[in-house]
Amino acid sequence: MRRRLAWQAARLHEIRAETATARTLVLDVPGWPGHLAGQHVDVRLTADDGYTAQRSYSLAAPADGDRIEVTVETVPDGEVSPYLTEVIEPGDQVEIRGPVGGWFVWRPESKAPVLLVGGGSGIVPLMAMIRVRRQADSRVPFRLLYSLRDEDHRYYAAELRRPEPGLDITYLYSRTSPPGSARPAGRLTVADLAEGGWPADFAPDCYVCGPTGFVEAAADLLLTLGHAPERIRTERFGPTGD
Repeated sequence: MRRRLAWQAARLHEIRAETATARTLVLDVPGWPGHLAGQHVDVRLTADDGYTAQRSYSLAAPADGDRIEVTVETVPDGEVSPYLTEVIEPGDQVEIRGPVGGWFVWRPESKAPVLLVGGGSGIVPLMAMIRVRRQADSRVPFRLLYSLRDEDHRYYAAELRRPEPGLDITYLYSRTSPPGSARPAGRLTVADLAEGGWPADFAPDCYVCGPTGFVEAAADLLLTLGHAPERIRTERFGPTGD
């Protein structure tokens, strides 16, 4: 039987800047049961008058005992994200419920090559998969296609710059490409996936995460390239979330 999820108190241990508008929150959650790469949690805030607001955020790393990480992007006029990125301080508490999700997950015992396709903050659960692979000392080859507006919006920049055997990364810029870039700025194309991804006959497991339009377009392009529908797993978020 599935465990019934309950709200748990979580205390902020540390906060790290990823970009000008994104922060990684390191939270201590006593009794945390562990989680899989690709799962997410619900975060709930309660105001002094009793009003509550909650949002879902992807887990960004494997659990370290009772310690978990989520990365949050500020959404202007949002109810939850501005507090988590601009107000909360170490020692403050929020409520957590999770882990949630069982389809969009990667397990290190899997032997198939992996293609990760992330748009914007959709990199977060994919980064959890990369970190779990590293932690497990897995030899499964990973390829990451990371689409973002420009270099200033790159999450986990220092970590992803470090060479890692078996992990190939392709950056795709939708608004402004870095000087000297061979690829002009623009949306994800079938050529991007053909060049930076795996051939369909390699039967890779494909994970696509990002805004709804990006995810739908990427999934369609993967189908065009011949990837099996059952090997394409998607996770999307809409424009109203924060």
